This record gives sequence, C-alpha cells and structure tokens, in this order.
Amino acid sequence: MSIKSLIRAIPDYPSEGVMFRDITTLLKDPTGLRMATDQFLARYSGMGITKVAGIEARGFMFGTVLAYELGAGFVPIRKKNKLPWTVVGHDYALEYGTDRIEMHIDAVEPGERVLVIDDLIATGGTAEAACILIEKMGAVVVECGFVIDLPYLGGRKKLEDAGQKVFSLCEFNSD
Repeated sequence: MSIKSLIRAIPDYPSEGVMFRDITTLLKDPTGLRMATDQFLARYSGMGITKVAGIEARGFMFGTVLAYELGAGFVPIRKKNKLPWTVVGHDYALEYGTDRIEMHIDAVEPGERVLVIDDLIATGGTAEAACILIEKMGAVVVECGFVIDLPYLGGRKKLEDAGQKVFSLCEFNSD
C-alpha cells in the first residue's frame, strides 16, 4: 500500500476538466493516515520547528498532529475574516482576481522556525502567500510540506524560485 494509492481521483470536480485529488480516502484509512503522518515526522523531527502553520482547511488535519508530535505550536492560516482577533494578512493573485489569507498578529514571533503544511500544492499561490505572511512577521519558513504535489501546475517551482524548500509525500504528474 502506498499513500498515492489511497488518494481518490474525482473527475470534473469542482469544474469540468479538473481532476480533484481527494485525501479523505487517505484520512479514513488508519494505516494510510499513520503512514503519511510518520513520513512527515521522519522528515521534520530534529529540525527545531517551533510552529506548524496549517493552511485552511485541509492543512489543519496534518498540521495539528505534526505540531503535537514535534512539540511545537500550531498556527491556523485562514481566509479573510475567519479569525476572531487582531490579524495580519497578505493579498495574493488568483487566475481571476485576488484573495487574502490571515493569521493572528501574535501567531509567530521573530526568529521562530515554522513548517507550512497543506494537503496539496497546485499553482502555489496560497502557499507562497502563507510564506510571505510568516516571514513578514519575522519568523523563518523551514519548509513547505504537502501530501500531494501536482508539478505540472508549477507550484513547487514557484515556491522554490522564491527561495522556499518544498517536500511532498507523493505526486501526480498529470490529470
């Protein structure tokens, strides 16, 4: 069994021509969930990570577990107007328009070592915005970790070109 084999492909979701990679089938499998978590832990143990930043919403699923196991705090990176206290945000471009992510103003401290986690990297816009936001607050992004990489959409390259390290548990090379 591999992590990749536990990820369901849903054609034409959320729109025609898109092959959606669904991690709920990985999450429901106890062996697969443990395997994915253990692979992340093997990668990140001993790196001195003080915070794990999970990108809304599927990044929360692995991010909180990793924070707990690494002895780090957890930081939710959310879409605008979802956090209840004073926030700092970063606007970023989408194919048609812009979006914004935010975190609490006191979520990270200068010099903290932050791991950014999400389920999937596609074009990289949200992950790049999360890194910019974290670094704007003076923290250091150690790496961006993903369950799935879709390299043909260019997100990994975008992050690496911006100076970020990227790791994924599996890739799908085309739809």
